[in-house]
Amino acid sequence: MVDAADGHHVVTGGKTIYGIPLGILMLDTVFPRIPGDVGHAATWPFPVLYRVVRDAEASAVVRNLSAEQHLPAFLEAALELERAGVALITTSCGFLARFQGELQQRLQIPIVTSSLLQVPWLLSLLPEDRDVGVLTIEARSLTAGHLEGAGVRDRTRVAIQGLDEAGGYFTEQILGNRPQLDVERAAREHEMAAKQLLARRPRVGCIVLECTNMPPYAARIRAATRLPVYDLTTLITWAVGGIGGNTPKLRP
Repeated sequence: MVDAADGHHVVTGGKTIYGIPLGILMLDTVFPRIPGDVGHAATWPFPVLYRVVRDAEASAVVRNLSAEQHLPAFLEAALELERAGVALITTSCGFLARFQGELQQRLQIPIVTSSLLQVPWLLSLLPEDRDVGVLTIEARSLTAGHLEGAGVRDRTRVAIQGLDEAGGYFTEQILGNRPQLDVERAAREHEMAAKQLLARRPRVGCIVLECTNMPPYAARIRAATRLPVYDLTTLITWAVGGIGGNTPKLRP
């Protein structure tokens, strides 16, 4: 604001950190995170602030082995990011969509728990004879509860395909928390999974990548299917673009 009396530019504080629009809740992992992955800072065209939720393992969260017991820790980490001054929070696991409502109710800033939040919006954009395809880290673990948490009301127009059904290497490396990753092998599995999805459901009109480790392969999937591909990075870039204020402008 500008003080009309003397023309001085006056700014208002109230938080610790400025100019970082995005805070990210990270699972406690050691597997490699390449550019495009939510956990690689170079993925984002703006500054980000990370908080690791200790002992929250990927396999436990995805397979719902102990996800509920970690919810208080996720909430506390989210509140820490909010107090620090970020404008938006996201997570490093799409299966946290189950907790969208619970986390959202406790925060004063928006939280995007999962790329699956795009599914209802995309369904509203597609022709009625087209479906949304979802590629997930493990098909059997993605339940109706996850889709409901993401606001999906019409599951008949959602086709789910797991990377575990396309060889399983990528799924094992991520959920097994392996310290190495053959990127080309993982990319080929993503292409295979996308093709399997379309073979089962030819009416799929776009694809959403549930897993936050999948965005590095979005271009390969797009080239293999000739369909639009959406992931957490597309959703977060859109969301940050609307924040304005002190947030940096996105790179083209």
